[in-house]
Amino acid sequence: MSLHQLSRTDARRIAVRAQLLDAVRPTDLLRVVRHLTMLQYDQTAAVAPSPHLVAWSRLGSSYSPEQLHRALRDGSLVELQLIIRHQDYLALCRAEMAQWPGDGELRDWQEYQRDWVQANEGCRRDILYRLELDGPMRSRDLPDTCEVPWRSSGWTNNRNVSRLLDFMEVRGEVAVATREGRDRLWDLAYRVYPDDPAPDLVESRRIRNELRLAALGIARARGPEYQVEAQDVDEAGEPAVVAGVRGQWRVDPALVGQPFTGRTALLSPLDRLVYDRKRMSEIFEFDYQLEMYKPAAKRRWGYWALPILHGDRLVGKVDAAADRERGVLQVHAIHEDVPFSRQVAADVRREVEDLADWLELDLSLPDSWAVTSRAASR
Repeated sequence: MSLHQLSRTDARRIAVRAQLLDAVRPTDLLRVVRHLTMLQYDQTAAVAPSPHLVAWSRLGSSYSPEQLHRALRDGSLVELQLIIRHQDYLALCRAEMAQWPGDGELRDWQEYQRDWVQANEGCRRDILYRLELDGPMRSRDLPDTCEVPWRSSGWTNNRNVSRLLDFMEVRGEVAVATREGRDRLWDLAYRVYPDDPAPDLVESRRIRNELRLAALGIARARGPEYQVEAQDVDEAGEPAVVAGVRGQWRVDPALVGQPFTGRTALLSPLDRLVYDRKRMSEIFEFDYQLEMYKPAAKRRWGYWALPILHGDRLVGKVDAAADRERGVLQVHAIHEDVPFSRQVAADVRREVEDLADWLELDLSLPDSWAVTSRAASR
C-alpha cells in the first residue's frame, strides 16, 4: 500500500469534498445524513439549531426543517445519544450496545456507570414497565425509584432518571421515539429501531471507521477518546502524510487526485468540517473557538460565530443572531481572517443574504461592511 504525499491544499480539498461542501450540491437530506453518518443534535438557536444549519449548508435554501422533523417521525432518521443517524446506521451500533459499558479492561468511569446502574436495577425495571404500558414518555413523567442517587460535579447531579435513561439508551433498551419541543419522549428500543441484523463488534467497528473516513476524507488513525463519536479512523483507508504537518494520516483513496471546484458556505460551529479543532488548525490553519460559554467581553468573534468556507479555505467568521421578535437576522460583524477580495466579499454577502431568506428574516448588516460589500458586488 503506497503512502500518499499530500499538500495542505490537497488535504483541505479532500476534506471539503468528503463533507459535501464543494460546488456539486447534494439534493436529498437522507442521502446527506447517510453519507455524513451523523447530524449532531443541538438546540442552540442563536441563528438556527445546528442540525438544520448543517443541512442548509449542503442542500441550500430548498431544505426545510420540516424535512428533518418528518424523517425523524417516520423513522428514516433516528436519534441516538443526541446524534441523528440514518436508520441503516443503527445496526452498526448494536454490537457496542450489547457490550456496554465496554469490552476489555474497563476504565474507572465505565466501572462507576456499570455499578450505579446495577445499584438501581429496581428503577430500571420500573422504567421499562411504565414504557411498556404507556410509552412514549418524557423523563420527568417516569418514576424515580433510584436507591443510589447519581453524583456529579456538573449539571447532571441527582438527575437520576435522565442519567439512567441515557445509560439504558446506550445499552439498547430504550430509545428516543420523538420530541415535543426540547423534551425527548422515550420508548422501548424495539418499537423505535429497525430490526436489522447487527455485525459482530470487530466488523461493526471496521465498517464505522470506513464510513467515518468517507465522511471526513482525511483523519488521524488514532486520536483522543470521545464517548459518543470518534474523530479517528484506525486502519480505514490508506496512509498519507501532509506537507508541513507532523505525523501520519489516513485518507480515503477514492478522493485523492480528484478535480475540485469550491464554493462559499457558512458553517455551523458544530459542523464536522471544523468540529475536530486540532485537524482544523493543522490542515486549514484556521483559528476558531465556540465562544458561547465565554463572558461577552472576552469573545473575539461572537456567541455563535459561523465559520466561512470559501473554496478550500476557511477565511473568516460571521457573528450573527436571529432576532425573531423583530424579524431580523442581525449580523453584528463579519470577521475577515485575511482581507476579502471583491469576489470573496460578494460571495460571502450572497450567502448571508441566502441565510436570511431561508430563515425568512430581514437582513441587517454592519454599515461599513454593507457599503463595501455592495460595492464589491457591482
